[in-house]
Amino acid sequence: MFGMVATSVMRRTADAAQQRRWVTAGIIIALGILCLWFFSINVSGDEISKYGFTGGGDPIQLPRISLPTATTNLILALLFIGIGILHGVRGIKNSGLLFGILALLGLAIFLTWSIRGASLNLTGLAESTLIRSIPFLLGALSGILCERSGIINIAIEGMMLTAAFISVIVASATDNLWLGLTAGLVSGGLIAGIHAVFSIRFKVDQIISGTVINIFAVGITNYLNLRWLTPVQELNNSGTFDKIAIPGLAQIPVLGVIFFNQNVLVYMTLILMFVVNFVLFSTRWGLRTRAVGEHPKAADTLGVNVFRIRYTNVILAGVLAGLAGCFLTLGSVGRFDKLMTNGRGFIALAAMIFGNWNPFGAFGASLLFGFMDSLQLKLQILTSVIPSEFLLMAPYLATMIVLAGVVGRVRPPAAEGIPYEKQ
Repeated sequence: MFGMVATSVMRRTADAAQQRRWVTAGIIIALGILCLWFFSINVSGDEISKYGFTGGGDPIQLPRISLPTATTNLILALLFIGIGILHGVRGIKNSGLLFGILALLGLAIFLTWSIRGASLNLTGLAESTLIRSIPFLLGALSGILCERSGIINIAIEGMMLTAAFISVIVASATDNLWLGLTAGLVSGGLIAGIHAVFSIRFKVDQIISGTVINIFAVGITNYLNLRWLTPVQELNNSGTFDKIAIPGLAQIPVLGVIFFNQNVLVYMTLILMFVVNFVLFSTRWGLRTRAVGEHPKAADTLGVNVFRIRYTNVILAGVLAGLAGCFLTLGSVGRFDKLMTNGRGFIALAAMIFGNWNPFGAFGASLLFGFMDSLQLKLQILTSVIPSEFLLMAPYLATMIVLAGVVGRVRPPAAEGIPYEKQ
């Protein structure tokens, strides 16, 4: 009797899994048919899409690839549909691999359709993606340090904005970019210290504390920008760090331009990613940080100073957020503009979550958001088919889709956001 019941349950479970598989396959096939109709059948047969792989310092110029838009998208859309049929018939168990391949195919179809009659330099797009991912990565690293120790920090946006403002003023007044950078880092650390005192010492709700800091940063920078920088433009002309080509590596075709011909802040960020990962997962301090974020009472019982760990991590996180703000000014445009962070601090938190509170995972997510940010700028230049308002929405739509996809699949540190009461 028991065996018959177990067999029945297993059969129903298998039927439900097969039903879900076919539903997913049906959605994939339907999307493939839509891609086939809109991006291939309705495209003129004589239109050409061109992809380039050239960089300013490349010693070897790779040839440009010219593809017939309709035929290329026909092949890609049929491949999209074929994957859907394969998933329905046999089932692709690795869902991450499945949706990753489908996302790449969909992107290739959309790009090929968008640039028909034009040319897209993929090397330039990749370089722009890396540069635009830097503020997201630094903000994500800031969030990781905080939340791994149990403190929620949604004030990254305000720290970035304040550091961007301070760094420009100091660098312009002293004509020294390094002094401006130092001032920006200090300002980020100071604001983070305020957040730490509110959250740890006075046990203020951490989300409210971060929100107050964000609102304050927006108000004070807007006011001082209007009163100081607008009348005195000399205080808003800091300049930017020059690019530094790494000998030998910068001459590698394509990759040299992308990774080895950047300014010092890009190199610092990539190094910090490895440093934060090493510290968190390979040192005693990192072990204690993770213990405090998961079970502070147990860590305290073993002699770990919970408050000191949290204060230190939050302040260091503020320095990283300050570096992100400095990158927006000293590493990019050389001036401060009103609300120039433009929500990057919040997108950085999404990158942190999507990366599962891991520096390398956050880097991958930051590249995704940087790619969407860079792509919308490129497409505004190359095509007038898509309204610019929709293109401007791309990074934020990507953020919403990513967060919707990871809900329930990632787990934050257990003690995140919970004030610690020492017994």
